[in-house]
Amino acid sequence: MENFSEIINGEQLALVDFFAIWCGPCKMMHPVLEQLKEELGDGIRIIKIDVDKNNSLAMNYRVQSVPTLILFRKGEVLWRQSGAMRLNDLKSIISQYQ
Repeated sequence: MENFSEIINGEQLALVDFFAIWCGPCKMMHPVLEQLKEELGDGIRIIKIDVDKNNSLAMNYRVQSVPTLILFRKGEVLWRQSGAMRLNDLKSIISQYQ
């Protein structure tokens, strides 16, 4: 299995969802991210990082609230936002980087 660094440093867009299992808005994002993956398929990697289990990684990216979504390509942060989002809004943002 690839590690976090390999995924975000790859050529493919990688959307990282920093979440917590106790977070209500994070639970709202789960079906949105599943639908996004279904629609975009191999055009994007989506990975979920539990901030309670990966605290140092969350601190490294200055995640202060959950959910925080960060879009990477080749290790570069292209976009980030905290809070739940609607599918169409998220697709619109991602389409700018495809």
